[in-house]
Amino acid sequence: MTQKILLVDDDVNLLSACERNFHGRFQLETAAGAEAGLLKLAERGPFAVVISDRQMPGMDGIKFLSLVRERAPDTVRMMLTGNADLAGAIKVVNEGAIFRFLTKPCPVEVLGKMIEDGLAQFRLVTAEKELLSKTLNGSIKLLTDILSLMEPESFGRAQALHEVIATVARKFNVTDDWEIQLAAMLSPIGNVTLPADVLLRARKGEMLSKVETQLVANVPETAARLLANIPRLEGVANIVRYQHKNFDGTGCPVDTVKGEAIPLGARLLKILADFSKLQDEGQTRAGAIFQMESQMGAYDLHLLTAVKHFYHDSAAHAAGRSDLPIAISDLASGMVLCSNVETLEGTLILCAGHHFSDMTIEKLKNFDRIAGVKQPILVAMPEEALPEAAAKRGGAD
Repeated sequence: MTQKILLVDDDVNLLSACERNFHGRFQLETAAGAEAGLLKLAERGPFAVVISDRQMPGMDGIKFLSLVRERAPDTVRMMLTGNADLAGAIKVVNEGAIFRFLTKPCPVEVLGKMIEDGLAQFRLVTAEKELLSKTLNGSIKLLTDILSLMEPESFGRAQALHEVIATVARKFNVTDDWEIQLAAMLSPIGNVTLPADVLLRARKGEMLSKVETQLVANVPETAARLLANIPRLEGVANIVRYQHKNFDGTGCPVDTVKGEAIPLGARLLKILADFSKLQDEGQTRAGAIFQMESQMGAYDLHLLTAVKHFYHDSAAHAAGRSDLPIAISDLASGMVLCSNVETLEGTLILCAGHHFSDMTIEKLKNFDRIAGVKQPILVAMPEEALPEAAAKRGGAD
């Protein structure tokens, strides 16, 4: 964790005095002016604490600390000024979210104490963020692990969509594509509220009663409410909520949201879900895309075109790929499953498109010990792993 402090002031004598007084006590760096401070922030950051003079030629301290806040939001910001008017102080605090506001001349012992307070605040903020991050990541991992066991078909489909989601998100300059990825994986969580027989008949496309139909229609909203209880997953919950909404605003949920007001992730997941459903019904990729393009108002056509191009490019790439049949004992993290994996009795364990991790490999080994697993397993591997795998198989033969 960084303990560095950056002091920015146009008074070089003050900077030199602070360097002398705090030498050996703090990791202090200085910059003569706001422009030099921004350069040092970019080249030498991150800094735990940034202290700036208010009145500087060119860019003043208010603007400078506002930019620091944008570029390094965790950095604790403090201001030194010779102008102690109340209105100016309020403006500084409001616009720069200042931790401490100090007036010149500021005694060395006071400035030193404020720096120590700033470092303590920085440690507190970063520790809380780290705790939240670990809690969030742990919650997500628990949910995905449970879903991979309870909903292998849905979860396998979601994992298979990873590459297309990432590619389309890059094309549309989506910075938070992790939200779409997570929404795709966690969207089946609402299924846990359905009776098992209703879920099974819904998946088979069998007739449902009016009440059962409504229960199935409510699954995205139920899932969204469950996910909204987890901090920082509000965006994910909103994508899940609107994943079946038509682009023209029809469909569930029934509200006035339509067009680009529907979260981009939800528009993309609807396209991918319907595309997969049409393929399951026997349509070719080209036929499925053609049918979807003819359904006016159902989809965002710009996204649909991007998905169409992705599958065209991936088909060309797959034509030159060699899938490798291997035993469970030869599986390794990073391999991609090319066909479904089932027990000897025909129970689905993992779906094609699954990216193997240490956990899922261990899961397969456990299934094999208890019920037996159909082998060999067809996988694709990163190119750099192919020679090693081939050598391993050659030795086994």
